[in-house]
Amino acid sequence: MAKNISITTNSDTNTGKSSKKVKFTNAICKQLAGPSIDSASKQTEYTDTVTSVKFMVSKGGRLRTWFMRYTYNGRKRAIRIGEFPFVTVEEARNQYIEYRAMLERNVDPQAASDVLKAMPTLREFAGGEYLPFAKENKRSANMDESKLRLHILPVLGDKRLCDITRYDLEMYLTKIAKSHSPATRNRHLSLLSRMLNLAVDWDRGLEKNPCNGLKKLRESSNVGRALKPEEIIRLQMALKDEPNRLAAAALTLLMYSGLRHMEVLTLRWEHVDLVEKQLFLPHTKAGKSRYVSLNEIAIDTLKAIKRVKDCPWVFPGKDPKKPMNNIRKAWVRALAGAKVKHARIHDLRHSFASAAARAGLSLYTIASMLGHHSQTTTQAYAHIANGPAMRKASMDAATMLSDNRSGS
Repeated sequence: MAKNISITTNSDTNTGKSSKKVKFTNAICKQLAGPSIDSASKQTEYTDTVTSVKFMVSKGGRLRTWFMRYTYNGRKRAIRIGEFPFVTVEEARNQYIEYRAMLERNVDPQAASDVLKAMPTLREFAGGEYLPFAKENKRSANMDESKLRLHILPVLGDKRLCDITRYDLEMYLTKIAKSHSPATRNRHLSLLSRMLNLAVDWDRGLEKNPCNGLKKLRESSNVGRALKPEEIIRLQMALKDEPNRLAAAALTLLMYSGLRHMEVLTLRWEHVDLVEKQLFLPHTKAGKSRYVSLNEIAIDTLKAIKRVKDCPWVFPGKDPKKPMNNIRKAWVRALAGAKVKHARIHDLRHSFASAAARAGLSLYTIASMLGHHSQTTTQAYAHIANGPAMRKASMDAATMLSDNRSGS
């Protein structure tokens, strides 16, 4: 035992054993001795005279640990606080006071600690609970899986749910906003908020969703980039050389149907009618089913696909029981091969709609082709559809002005 350390010995009411009481300081805790080498005891226990927090020193003094003894509902319990010197005297006392406050609220500190230890990381929660739930209840579950796998989990996946802070989320969303559109950043926020709300609702130990209060960015009204005719031609040529022939067919169908990405990838053969030249979408983004008329290029694309026996999907994945869920690699290869600057797969839909508008189709017809729930969405193509009429009107006005000038 080190010199100049004041130690008093009292009977401990919890253990019935004698307790060595010391007014702890960090310097004193470094000097407190454990049992002698020939002692039957494996550790010596000291009690703080300020808060009654316990300090355990192992034989030889190698291990020095803080803990708290208490009684809850008539049952004697102990909870570990941490190891000295990584947990200082002040930190151990503060944790002891916090545990005592929990007891005053009739909360067992050990039970709360057990919940914390059992709390899953975001990666564990996503893979074990959220995604299985989403696949049963959400049509866009594959897109959620992609966002998680490619972006969210590499950054936040190893954090326990309770350790994800508002700052963590702000930093992540700021990073996404720099590399993607405001709309994409907003979709990531929506996914994170949904997941953490479910963690709260499912009693996973999370008391509050840290996404609460985070605001979405204002999204641009620009519907996307319409590819130029020459770009479409180069993409067609590049897709002929694409090694993944099924992915190439999916991209071609997107190019010539105006369908949404997931509407194509989750298409079933039972919903394709090549005789009537149409297909049926039982579930759409608007929540309604609809029929889609097919042009000859789309029909030829579907006819060229070799069906997989006993597989319901037009575009099956590696597991024929599931649809293909990612054609991005084929798309990136096609863009590079065609020497087309960055474009999203969704821009094929905008390109199809823009071509229809340039062909003189009415906004009502375009809305029907695209399956827009609201005519307001289709208004984004109004400047294209109205272009010929506006140019004619402008020319008529100019002619009228010229005639009046000549008459004067």
